Amino acid sequence: MVIRTDRLTKQFGNFRAVDEISFEVDRGEIFGFLGANGAGKTTAMRMLCGLSKPTSGIGMVAGYDIERQSEQVKRHIGYMSQKFSLYDDLRVWENIRLFAGIYGMKSAEIAQKTDEILSTLGFSAEKNTMVKELPLGWKQKLSFSVSIFHEPRIVFLDEPTGGVDPVTRRQFWELIYQAADRGITIFVTTHYMDEAEYCSRVSIMVDGKIEALDTPRRLKSTFSATSMDNVFIRLAGKAKRAGDN
Repeated sequence: MVIRTDRLTKQFGNFRAVDEISFEVDRGEIFGFLGANGAGKTTAMRMLCGLSKPTSGIGMVAGYDIERQSEQVKRHIGYMSQKFSLYDDLRVWENIRLFAGIYGMKSAEIAQKTDEILSTLGFSAEKNTMVKELPLGWKQKLSFSVSIFHEPRIVFLDEPTGGVDPVTRRQFWELIYQAADRGITIFVTTHYMDEAEYCSRVSIMVDGKIEALDTPRRLKSTFSATSMDNVFIRLAGKAKRAGDN
């Protein structure tokens, strides 16, 4: 397994944003991490990425303790935020080189792999294009490719397809499947319930707790639902708090 939590908790004063969540994620799995605004999924993801220390409980990511070895965690993961995270005022190849350097890759390896990735994406002709001139869908696909450029064990995707058209979303998910086939674990949050259907397993958080965790097929069977949207609405409707955490 590449992610393991045991009663992982994050408390802010008297407010328990994440309440003793326990789960495991295997290598190469596409794991959907769902929850309405205020459910605690953003706080949980920040802890798993080594950006926030837990109040109590255990979290292991890529074999490292998220509390005591947060810097090692950061070196062995990829991350893509819901807002485009590359630099608009740099060319496509300059963005790739910048982030690859941050990940500690060598110049010769960066140059070779840059050409490979641009060819795979069909972006070779855009190598010298300023990123701000790319369509949103192209930016998102480029951002994902950069987040896994260093072949991390896990990549965390925070609502990666927000705002893009359905065709681009499908193309983006093809990239996700290709990464998973190479053994990269995908940990993804999304508000599109049709995308939850593409995941190996899905967890749904409500008020800081994981209320359900299983394959999409089993979740739909358990809740006698025809879609993941129905499952999500039924569980999210139990929430007593609101906000973004």
